[in-house]
Amino acid sequence: MENQEYKNHSRLVPLFHFVTFGLILAALVMSCIKYWRNMSTGLGGLITPITFLLISVALMLVALFSRTFALKAQDRAIRAEESLRYFVLTGKLPDPRLTIQQMIALRFASDSEVIELAQRAVKENMKASDIKKAIKNWKGDYYRV
Repeated sequence: MENQEYKNHSRLVPLFHFVTFGLILAALVMSCIKYWRNMSTGLGGLITPITFLLISVALMLVALFSRTFALKAQDRAIRAEESLRYFVLTGKLPDPRLTIQQMIALRFASDSEVIELAQRAVKENMKASDIKKAIKNWKGDYYRV
C-alpha cells in the first residue's frame, strides 16, 4: 500500500462515488423527463412518472444519507481516538476549542508533533487543510470509510 501524505490521503471508491451516484442521477433525470413529457403532452397517466420520480428522489436521499451517517459515525470515533491519544501523551484532555474538523485533521500527525499542532490549531484557528499541510511526519489512516 502506498504511503499516505497530504496529496493522496483522500479516498474515493469509484463504484460508489461515480457508478452508484451516476445511476441514481440518471434515473432521477429520466423520471423527470418522463414526468415532463406526460405533463406537457397529456398522453398517459401521471401515476407511473410520479412513482418513478419519487423512487429516484428516495434513492438519491438514501445514497446521500448513508454516506453522511457513515462519515458522522467515523468522525465521532476519530474524535474519541484523538482525545485518548492526546490524553495519553499529555495527561490532559484536548482543548475544548478544537473543532471536530481540526481533530480529524490532527489524526494524521505523528505523536511527536500532535500536541504542538493542536495548540497551534486553537491559537491560530487553523483550517483542517492547513493543519494537514503543516504535518511533517504523516501518520496514515488506512482504515477509514
